[in-house]
Amino acid sequence: MLIGGEDMHLDVVDDLPDDAFVIAADSGLDQAGRLGIPVDLIVGDLDSVSARALADAEGIPIEQYPVDKDHTDLELALDAAVRLDAARIVVVGGHGGRLDHLLANAAALTAPTLDGRKVEWLAGRDHVYVVGTGVTVHGVPGQTVSLVPVAGPAEGITTRGLEWDLVDATLDGHSARGISNVLTRPVAEIATTSGWLFAIVPG
Repeated sequence: MLIGGEDMHLDVVDDLPDDAFVIAADSGLDQAGRLGIPVDLIVGDLDSVSARALADAEGIPIEQYPVDKDHTDLELALDAAVRLDAARIVVVGGHGGRLDHLLANAAALTAPTLDGRKVEWLAGRDHVYVVGTGVTVHGVPGQTVSLVPVAGPAEGITTRGLEWDLVDATLDGHSARGISNVLTRPVAEIATTSGWLFAIVPG
């Protein structure tokens, strides 16, 4: 899945599955063309995608919505992914440009409809793992990983593979306690019993 918002780095292509079903949200179509990523579906109000990208996308299915709508293009793309019963959703982009869009995009990744699905966000050079119940975080020993609660407290947090591991801990939305932990091995395990948590590996 691709969304617009800023020029995305070429190395994100290496993080996408070879058999990914790619949904371009509005100007994400331009980014997909720049990165050479084939698109399977275009979603959005099409107010920011270029005319050239649309012309080059002839034959690709489009779900077009009114400009005056109640949902962002990312939310519409996520809804499409849910309808397709995607088990893993990788959101690319949406990091720069406008703070309101950045915060709204972050909130959209904790929608109840995504519960039980593996959701990741490649935001600029940062890799965000959305922890609903549990995830494995990949990196290199010594690399920073920050744990940030989203949409309220995250409870029952247990980690393995971090320098300061947590056991049945709670992080509320008013604390920066989870910032700047460190990986001690290439794969760390992070689980919660309730709430949403972002595990962020900065680029």
